Amino acid sequence: MTGLVQIEECLDADGGIVLPPDATLISLIDRNIANVGDAVAFRYLDYAGPVEGRAVELTWVQLGVRLRALGARLQQATTRGDRVAVLAPQGLEYVTGFYAAVKCGTVAVPLFAPELPGHAERLDTALRDSTPAVVLTTAAVRQTVDEFLSTMPQQLQPQVIVIDEIPDSAADGFVPVDIDIDGVSHLQYTSGTTRPPVGVQVTHRSVGTNLLQMILSIDMLDRNTHGLSWLPLYHDMGLSMIGFPAVYGGHSTLISPTAFIRRPQRWIQALSDASRCGRVVTAAPNFAYELTAQRGVPAPGADIDLSGVVMIIGSEPVNMAAITAFNEAFAPYGLARTAIKPSYGIAEATLFVATIDPDAEASVLHLSREQLGVGRAVPVASDAPDGVAQVSCGRVARSLSAVIVDADAAQERPDGHIGEIWLHGGNVTAGYWGRPAETSRVFGARLQTRLTQGSHAERVPVEASWLRTGDLGFYLDGELYVTGRTVDLMSIDGCSHYPHDVENTVAQASSMVRAGYAVAFTVPAAASDELVIIAERATGTGRKDPAPAIEAIRSAVKRVHGLTAGDVRFVPAGALPRTTSGKLGRTACREQYLSGALDLR
Repeated sequence: MTGLVQIEECLDADGGIVLPPDATLISLIDRNIANVGDAVAFRYLDYAGPVEGRAVELTWVQLGVRLRALGARLQQATTRGDRVAVLAPQGLEYVTGFYAAVKCGTVAVPLFAPELPGHAERLDTALRDSTPAVVLTTAAVRQTVDEFLSTMPQQLQPQVIVIDEIPDSAADGFVPVDIDIDGVSHLQYTSGTTRPPVGVQVTHRSVGTNLLQMILSIDMLDRNTHGLSWLPLYHDMGLSMIGFPAVYGGHSTLISPTAFIRRPQRWIQALSDASRCGRVVTAAPNFAYELTAQRGVPAPGADIDLSGVVMIIGSEPVNMAAITAFNEAFAPYGLARTAIKPSYGIAEATLFVATIDPDAEASVLHLSREQLGVGRAVPVASDAPDGVAQVSCGRVARSLSAVIVDADAAQERPDGHIGEIWLHGGNVTAGYWGRPAETSRVFGARLQTRLTQGSHAERVPVEASWLRTGDLGFYLDGELYVTGRTVDLMSIDGCSHYPHDVENTVAQASSMVRAGYAVAFTVPAAASDELVIIAERATGTGRKDPAPAIEAIRSAVKRVHGLTAGDVRFVPAGALPRTTSGKLGRTACREQYLSGALDLR
């Protein structure tokens, strides 16, 4: 469409991504306002009110008014570079709050209202770390926010601005701001899977590059492609889902995470409704596909059409069982075998690293468990007794380089060998907020030795810096596989073991284990590290004697992995710590176990 950004503007002669100097999400929003102003930009489906799924919409023109109004109010309370935290429920106010903070030259800090259960410590950590001058919230949760902020030291308490109390008329007071494409757009706080959350400095350049990489990799160039997401907006993928419309002038529909969890079928119904109007892209982690296959299947005869849906699954490592269960459940409703796209991404790279081709099906490779333990990816038959399933994450994004490295020696490893994944490209962020030493260590890695043949670093200058992801993986046949995280890797008697592999064995060993809710880790012991397994009880097993299940788990872990479990315990459903993105908090669980704080009833 005339006036909207064209992909050719953002590519160099070799097809690499090169953003125009003035291309930021804010400038792209302004282009959308000028050229498709009356079209819907964002839609929110409200399941908390009297009308199930009532749609609330913002056109591009309406969004522009709200951004200027809120931006003008922020300009009265902040100076350029101040942090502005968003502590609001999922909804259109969150979207306007985030973009208004970016528009007026401050640094947005997308967080969550204190009403999110179990994550008060993470919120407190992020606020103390980012020291925002202003907190944006809504009238509905203002009191809760005030109460939470009152517990912080007086010198750290920010001014509170209520988004939905700022009138549109305030827009006249907004003063336009020039945005530096290499300046910081927002701080993305990590989920806290392996350590306390830290703020990743996401620049305007890395945001734009990341979104273009995703659009090209998923083939979203058709402007009739829409986004639909229930992922929280303080999560990097949730934010990306509200970034797509800014780039190509489409729209995104949002649902609250709570609405999805309570009734997964809402996700399916919304996808069906959206796919009738064009292609629709959505994203979710492993557990969401498992949960929806169990509880979200429509009633027989339901008018559901998923033929136009593309679904990103981004938990690493991706679980093929979740994909298979979802495909089987929804194939009768038109879901294509190529719909689900296993992908890999991390906050330090804004998000996106790799995904499978648009016309490819999710595929699995079975590897020798013994060889995995010594750092080799050796394929075996799918029915091999020691076979471990590994899902391909496809090809690395355009204008991004990923190498597999022996991190101790900083040497590139050949295909088929496991090492740490290092990244270099325009979507890599500017480091950690307030942590120069850690930024230098993680973002300033130097590759000392490259492969003379088959190097994946050939496009990168020798003196370039690389991002250490902390993730382990390998290449095979041109595709990237993610095997786990270095910090989670368990070393027992000189051999490496992946916790998720052990956890899968635990889940299959007994029906008393709640699917997807078991963690494995090691703790120091007299002779060598000892394996500990903690599992939540499945529904309806609260009064069952756990002894037979514990024995079955010990036996299965010994048979499959050759490991002796030093301690196996069951806890009630909901007792295992999880991150705000839904991942199991293995590190947090280990810390609670060692301190005795974990509820071990």
